[in-house]
Amino acid sequence: MKIQDNPNPSLLSTGIAGLDNILGGGLTKDRIYLIEGEPGTGKTTTGLQFLVEGARHGESVVYITLAETGGELRGVGESHGWDMQGIHIQEVLPSENLLQPEAQYTMFHPSEVEMGTTMQLILAAIEERKPTRVVIDSLSELQLLADTPLRYRRQVLALKQFFASRSCTVMMLDDRTAAGIDLQVRSIAHGVITLEQSVKEYGAERRRVRVVKYRGMAFRGGMHDYDIQYGGLCVYPRLVAADSRIMEKREQLKSGLIALDALLGGGLEEGTSTLIAGPPGTGKSSLAAQFVAAAAERGQRSAMFLFEEAASNLLNRADGLGMRVRGPYTEGLLTIQQIDPAELSPGEFATAVCRAADEGAKVVVIDSVNGYLNAMPDERFLTTHLHELLTYLGQRGVVTILVGVQQGMLGGQMSTTVDASYLADNVLMLRYFEHDGEVKQAVSVFKKRGSLHERTIRQFSMSADGIHVGEVLRGFRGILTGVPVYLGNTGSAAGSESGVR
Repeated sequence: MKIQDNPNPSLLSTGIAGLDNILGGGLTKDRIYLIEGEPGTGKTTTGLQFLVEGARHGESVVYITLAETGGELRGVGESHGWDMQGIHIQEVLPSENLLQPEAQYTMFHPSEVEMGTTMQLILAAIEERKPTRVVIDSLSELQLLADTPLRYRRQVLALKQFFASRSCTVMMLDDRTAAGIDLQVRSIAHGVITLEQSVKEYGAERRRVRVVKYRGMAFRGGMHDYDIQYGGLCVYPRLVAADSRIMEKREQLKSGLIALDALLGGGLEEGTSTLIAGPPGTGKSSLAAQFVAAAAERGQRSAMFLFEEAASNLLNRADGLGMRVRGPYTEGLLTIQQIDPAELSPGEFATAVCRAADEGAKVVVIDSVNGYLNAMPDERFLTTHLHELLTYLGQRGVVTILVGVQQGMLGGQMSTTVDASYLADNVLMLRYFEHDGEVKQAVSVFKKRGSLHERTIRQFSMSADGIHVGEVLRGFRGILTGVPVYLGNTGSAAGSESGVR
C-alpha cells in the first residue's frame, strides 16, 4: 500500500509516514494533541520523531520532560540513529534536595508549591526558545501535582491558551499512570491518539494505534497495527480496498503449460485470486511456482510470501523440477519473503504485500493460507483482512495465488480451513487417487469467474523435466473419492505413456 506524501502544506508531518496517512496528511498547525498509552507503547519515541522531523526542516523544537532526564532521552534518540543536536531538552525535574528531611513540606501541600514552580519553568523555556513544536512528557506528573481534577483541568486550559498565542504545535504525552483516565483532557485537545499493546500467549506483543478524535479532519478510523523498530515507530494503516479502486482492461496470464491453460480456459485473468487446494504433497507450491516462472519468462515481476518453508527449500525444489525461478530471484525480478509467524501482525503483512503490488508485481503467491491463519490464532477477523487484501490486489490487476492445504489424503470429504467462495475467484483442485497399485495425481478446475473452463479431470505429475498436465482421465469413475473404478478406454490413452503415469 503506497503511502502518499503530504498533499497539504498547512499540515505538519509527525515524522511517521503511516501515522500521517491515518491522520489524512498530518497534524493541523498550532493545536494541542494528546498522545496517550500505557508505559512501553512508544509515546516518548512518537514525541521524539515529531521533533526530529521539525528539526530536520530547521524548526525550533523543545522537549519538556517531567520524568526522564536529558541523558535518557538522548539515549533513546541515539538508539534509533537520530541526530539529537537540533532538539532542546528542558528538564523540569524535582531537585535531589527533596530527599533531605528539612526539605519536606509541613504546612503546605506539594501541589501548592511545586505546581507553580513547574509551570514557571515550562513557560520560561517556551519564551526563551520560541519553538514551533513542543512535546510535554508527561501529563500524569502535572495531574499528580495538581492534586484536584479542577485544578488540573484549569492548568491544562491555561497551557492551551498560552501555546495558542505563540504558534506552537504541542504533543502532550499521557502514560495513564495517574488514577483513572481523564476524559476532560480529551475534550480540551484538538486531537487524541491512543497507543495500545497486548501480550499474546506466544510471540511478540501486538501494538495498535487508534485516532480517537481529530477535529475538522477526515481521518481513517479503527485500529491500525504498528511496531517499534530501529528508526522509530512504523505504522501500518488498516487496508481499505474501496479507497483505491482502479478499473482497467484485464488480460489472461499463461502458466507456460499448454494443457493447464486449456483446463483454465486460456489462463488466469489479471485481477483475480486463485486458490490451489489439495492434500499435502500433491504439488500445490510447485504449481504456484510454475506461474511465477512463466511470469518471469515474460519479464514480469512476482512476489512470494512463505509461511511454511524456507526460501532456500523453495528454490532447491524449483531447481529439481527444472523451473527457472532462481535466476529471476537473483536478478531481482522475483522477491521471496519468508514470514516469521511469531512476529507477524495482519497490518504489517498487508503492507508488505501491497508494497510488492505497488512496485509492479503481476503475480503474488501466499503459501499458504493455512500458515497465515495459524500464524495469528488470536486474531478474530483474519479472513476479512485477507479479503480486503485480495480486493486491493485485484483492483491493481495482480494475479494472486493462494495455496490451501486440505485435511486428509483421500476421499471426497476433504476440506480447507478457508471459505473458498468468499476469498477466491478461481479454485484449482489437486487430488491423489489410487490406480493399479500406484498413487497418482489429478488436477481439475472447480470454479472460475473470469471465463469458461474445462469441466474435466486431467492427469498431473512432476519430474525433473517439470510439471506435466496430461490427457483427460476418461474411462474412470470416482477419481475424486481417491479410489476410482476403471470402466475402460473411452477415447483417451489412460494408463499408457501419454495417459496416466
